[in-house]
Amino acid sequence: MKIYFAGAIRGGRDDAEMYHAIVKQLRNFGEVLTEHVADAELGVLGQDIGDRNIHDRDLDWLKAADVLVAEVTIPSLGVGYEIGKASEWKKQILCLYRASKGRALSAMIAGCPGAVLCEYQNVAELRGFFAKYLTNENTASSQRS
Repeated sequence: MKIYFAGAIRGGRDDAEMYHAIVKQLRNFGEVLTEHVADAELGVLGQDIGDRNIHDRDLDWLKAADVLVAEVTIPSLGVGYEIGKASEWKKQILCLYRASKGRALSAMIAGCPGAVLCEYQNVAELRGFFAKYLTNENTASSQRS
């Protein structure tokens, strides 16, 4: 299984450690095409390869992926764009969100009919969620919808 992991880069890197722990778990279910998102050394400007190259490369990876796993706690225009494209392409979409006081999830994400939302507080809680949704059978059936 090919997994596209999305998390905020230019929107803020406060959750980079969390992303690393999530990617570590995702490796148990398949190849994570976008492990660089979890790199603690990656700054808010992302990689220095040019915006167009990032756009085209990431969309190629997203097209090749079986599933999009998006950590949506930190609002990110790029992650929202990726969720929109994955929805358009009928990809399986799993959104991860940590609720906190003073922060609300975008209605466009919460109301996306093609996405499964998991509210969590720590990464350990995600094990069962991933085990339930990241199987070849679930991935294949979501692509046929």
